[in-house]
Amino acid sequence: MRIGIVAPPWVSVPPEGYGGTESVIDRLARGLLAAGHDVFLWTTGDSTCPVPKGWILERGDRERLGAAVVELHHLIHGYEAMLDWGADVVHDHTLIGPVYARRHPELPVVTTNHGPFNKELITLYRAVTDQVALIAISHDQAARGIRAGLPIDAVIHHGIDLDRYSEGDGAGDDRGEYHLFLGRMAPEKGARRAILAAREAGVRLLLAAKMQEPLERSFFAEQVQPLLDDRIEYVGEVGIERKLELLRGARSLVNPIRWPEPFGLVMIEALACGTPVLSFREGAAPEIVEHGRTGYLCDDVADLTRRLADVDGLDRDACRQDAERRFSVSRMVADHLALFERVIEQRASQPGLVRP
Repeated sequence: MRIGIVAPPWVSVPPEGYGGTESVIDRLARGLLAAGHDVFLWTTGDSTCPVPKGWILERGDRERLGAAVVELHHLIHGYEAMLDWGADVVHDHTLIGPVYARRHPELPVVTTNHGPFNKELITLYRAVTDQVALIAISHDQAARGIRAGLPIDAVIHHGIDLDRYSEGDGAGDDRGEYHLFLGRMAPEKGARRAILAAREAGVRLLLAAKMQEPLERSFFAEQVQPLLDDRIEYVGEVGIERKLELLRGARSLVNPIRWPEPFGLVMIEALACGTPVLSFREGAAPEIVEHGRTGYLCDDVADLTRRLADVDGLDRDACRQDAERRFSVSRMVADHLALFERVIEQRASQPGLVRP
């Protein structure tokens, strides 16, 4: 199968720092190639994913994140490249791409929604799902789309390269044991809630978080920085190797989200490192964390505070084994291939349609 993948134009694949979507694209592209398929990735020129690639933008344009003219420029050239290459199917991870794909009804297109089904995205997907197959990344996200009247063609959880994630002992660093917050410096991600729980429990907390957007910086300055001390430390945005080191050494990943997060890649990364996850019962967290075995699903900050002591009773081997069983790249690749085959077969039998 000749599989084209269209990445967003904002960040390289894989990302140098924060970039969950781009990390998933990197793993999927590598996995599809390893499974014996031809892969062509349309991305930015600074991408290092080791598959055949094309681009029009020399570097990811993070500074103009969300600008329609940037994305369209990227997509127009990308779809021309896919047609010239002879793609059997295109997996588009952008927002405008599935709309633009209607210019090429002869080309089977699949898209993944990496964000919440808010009113804007519902409007967008309603306009395209007669011709574009739609993937949800969790059952919680899919249910929200279905309630809005959207057809969901597959639910495919993310997977990770488990060979890269070795199990750690949770012994901490040269200053001792710690718990870890990892994500964006945004209110819904829960850095402040993690701090409040850690302070109340009297444990050490490291915060590794992206902080580039104005809202992220203001939230940090107003809500997080005043709470920092010698036991609550912000270590900045980290690359993959430092992230893995932090996860392996952590007693737990503290992930107190308060929004319907569609998946939560950092949670499966933690499990792959043998690190239990403490989260709230939001979004896809109940699909990832097995309460009382690989972590705890908490009700509020008080519950989270109590559970910080309980994680020491959890088996780190069980966390790793759960990641191996449910969140491997090979499983993710197999799920995508099954959908791609259905879409191609449907297009062959009914030109102009992709609805499996």
